[in-house]
Amino acid sequence: MSEAPQGDITELLAAWSRGDQEALARLTPVVYRELHRVAQRHMRHEQPGHTLQATALVHEAYLKLVDCNRVRWQNRTHFFAVASQLMRRILVDYARNRGTRKRGSGVREVTLGEAAEVGTSIAPDLVALDDALESLTRIDPRKANVVELRFFGGLSLEETAEVLGVSVDTVGRDWNTAKAWLLRELQRGAKAGTAGRSRPVS
Repeated sequence: MSEAPQGDITELLAAWSRGDQEALARLTPVVYRELHRVAQRHMRHEQPGHTLQATALVHEAYLKLVDCNRVRWQNRTHFFAVASQLMRRILVDYARNRGTRKRGSGVREVTLGEAAEVGTSIAPDLVALDDALESLTRIDPRKANVVELRFFGGLSLEETAEVLGVSVDTVGRDWNTAKAWLLRELQRGAKAGTAGRSRPVS
């Protein structure tokens, strides 16, 4: 995900976790470009002219990352995964604050088929997808994390498995099951006009 060697970033993250502020200063320019790429990936789901642009999203997320001084960073993949989750949270909060869940309010639709092939695709707005993910988190947090890392973070199966500490096969099964569950929930919500009530993930 980054042009800098994995070892360099991992060493800087470890030093930062130990309270080395000089390591943080050295880390910032190394990870900035990749953070911007992650932000651009998130902004693809937003309407052109969105008042919060990729650079501003990077800055806001980075400020939150700097405040995460209690996190014991595993490696660069863990760092960028957390950064991606923070960016999604920022955008969802922004959408909620502007009331963009109302019909015709200008939220660009997103499709779960972007990250991998899906037999049936639907296009929920970002807030509807967040609501569905919150429901999934309550009943199966790991599957929700897989969606976060794969769909929003752009991580591969292998990188996702590394972050979550599970096998690649487990991630693959979770990913397929979570996509199918979210599609059902979002389709139900679209038909009813509201988010559907959650059911256990099989």
